[in-house]
Amino acid sequence: MLLYPTAKDWTLAPRKRVLLFGMSGLGKTHISQILRRSGDWFHYSVDYRIGTRYMGELIVDNAKREAMKVPFLRELLMSDSIYIGSNITFENLAPVSTYVGKPGDVSKGGLPFAEYTRRQDQFRRAEIATLLDTPHFITRAQELYDYPHFVCDTGGSICEWVDPDDPEDPVLKVLAEHTLMIWIEGSEAHTEELVRRFDKAPKPMAYQPEFLSRVWAEYLEANALTEDRVDPDAFIRWTYAQALAHRQPRYAAMARNWGLTVTAEEMAKVRAAEDFTALIARHLEDRARMRG
Repeated sequence: MLLYPTAKDWTLAPRKRVLLFGMSGLGKTHISQILRRSGDWFHYSVDYRIGTRYMGELIVDNAKREAMKVPFLRELLMSDSIYIGSNITFENLAPVSTYVGKPGDVSKGGLPFAEYTRRQDQFRRAEIATLLDTPHFITRAQELYDYPHFVCDTGGSICEWVDPDDPEDPVLKVLAEHTLMIWIEGSEAHTEELVRRFDKAPKPMAYQPEFLSRVWAEYLEANALTEDRVDPDAFIRWTYAQALAHRQPRYAAMARNWGLTVTAEEMAKVRAAEDFTALIARHLEDRARMRG
């Protein structure tokens, strides 16, 4: 059962709690910022929490490791004359993706595949821990800051670490008990635009281990390459469309078994918190009608 079973339950709820999920680039953070600007919503950014709480030290140590290769910076660091920090914000999460990196030729900015998979696992554990922190932040937002409403803005990789068809999935069960989970579903046109945008500026992603192992082996074989000869950007460009196709049915199952589906086109029309509340109420009405 959903946290708010009916439109009336949702509309009259004095404390609304939602979780947005779906592919990066479809409006999760945009909607969260609209809600936050209303003054009544606490915005919990999963990627921000990952970068500051669970991977902050890893990110900074990696930057220091690179700086220590430069004699001038090494001397300043060893004498505590300079400080290296990670300037992560809700709008700038680059330190996280830069640390996760891309596999392939080190001379082209890649990581050895073993190191890349190690960092992928670090990110997986960090994201799961961050998602499980959601109830704590709901309480914190209410008791410490007196926010009546709460939005959890998840990363695109949430679907990689859960089994949406398992009613006892430890992550989804916690999230569904505390939030109304909402999938922002993109159209084919959105997918084409995401692929075009990614091709222009490829960014690191997190992948389910089994999926990553399969596509990595396929890429090496198809291109007759050894691991150290892979162009990092070429690999993640080649993988991106497959990753979208891999994630789509997982998102759909999450929405079917644990929440609601709202299209990206509908979300794009939201201009204020009131629009969002009304949109979710309509979908809850439709859901109740379809289920009899």
